[in-house]
Amino acid sequence: MNSMFRSLLDKVGLDTKERRSWALYDVANSAFATTIMVAVLPIYFNDVLATELAPNLRSAYWAYFNAFAMIIVALVSPSLGYLADVCGSKKKFLAYYTVLGAIGCFSLAALGQGQWMLAGVLFMMSLFAFHVGIIFYEALLPHISNEENVHKISSSGYAFGYLGGGVVLAINLAWIQMPETFGLANAGVAVRLSFVSVGICWLLFSIPLFRNVHEPAQANIQKMSLKLALSALFRLKDTFVALKKYPQVLLFLVSFWAYSDGVGTIMNMATIYGREVGIASSDLILAILLVQFIGVPASFAFGPITQRIGPKNSLFITLFIYTGVSVVAYFMTTSLHFWILAIGVSLVQGANQAISRSLFSSMVPLKKSGEFFGLFSIWSRFSGLFGPLVFGLLAEHTGGSRNSVIFVVALFTIGIVMLKFVDVDKGKADALAA
Repeated sequence: MNSMFRSLLDKVGLDTKERRSWALYDVANSAFATTIMVAVLPIYFNDVLATELAPNLRSAYWAYFNAFAMIIVALVSPSLGYLADVCGSKKKFLAYYTVLGAIGCFSLAALGQGQWMLAGVLFMMSLFAFHVGIIFYEALLPHISNEENVHKISSSGYAFGYLGGGVVLAINLAWIQMPETFGLANAGVAVRLSFVSVGICWLLFSIPLFRNVHEPAQANIQKMSLKLALSALFRLKDTFVALKKYPQVLLFLVSFWAYSDGVGTIMNMATIYGREVGIASSDLILAILLVQFIGVPASFAFGPITQRIGPKNSLFITLFIYTGVSVVAYFMTTSLHFWILAIGVSLVQGANQAISRSLFSSMVPLKKSGEFFGLFSIWSRFSGLFGPLVFGLLAEHTGGSRNSVIFVVALFTIGIVMLKFVDVDKGKADALAA
């Protein structure tokens, strides 16, 4: 039995304690993604915190909160990635933002009806910490993997995240649907308790990474100082200059910007869009829970598939399915439509993100992983900014969000076309030659 378990771990790339500990951080922050970003908080914002606003403005303002947080993340990501590289402090930086994100979750639990603006501020703080922390987490991936197992490890991390995020969301949903069973006064108390549980999960499941993942020593480590921090603020130009030496990375980032924009918009806006068109809150949350648990085997499955057919072909599969999902979203009027959308997303969401991460990792020079993943983050966050911002503007000025979905379809189409021109083998060769 023990040998069978070890064989299974080897197949999914988690054959060492270090790799398993790294993957567990996906559990730590996935509870935030499911409960705070996607399922519970958007509905609580729409139905309780912001009831004084018109329905289309609730969707629009939620989109603006997402977009503003992404602006800040995009502006600081390359600088923070550079500092983590030159100071050898990826784990230390990750610890800071893990604590900040957890504090934001705990604070959200104190809010009630009418406090939508404060909720927006706390959400943006936590969202900032979530995305910045991912820079340092993902920058550790090249240090614990090689070309043979990087796609499996990345996919397994997302599978762990789906499982952990799904379990936490299931517990939160049970509290909200049956508060008296758990000794809670009402569903509102259960919602606020769910925010506390996310903060606890974020802190608890980050511990294995800080204990067991080794951040390799490197030459010319610099001590953090005010001068170094100020110099890092001007690194964006230097990073873009360095990127010219890696044209395949640049081409991939253009494609990634477009399709990631579509993915991020679906993640951030699906539930509040569903409420706007009349889908019941219970159906929305249950469908998102389904996404988490189907996402576990789907993410694991795409690891071996990617090894067999290559990362580009695997990405194409995910993007074609996402495009179909977006078409369904445009015509969505019933709970059945939302369930179809959720099943489609669950099959490819983790795989799309995992393959994008591992493909990028394989084409960047190891000594610049933090700086380049900072750049990866800025591309991702600008996509997370642009999509929700345009979605919000269309929702506000056209009287509803349905027309915004056409924009999402266009983003996936652009991403597919640009990905066609990426030469992955050439990108890997450029990274090895650095």
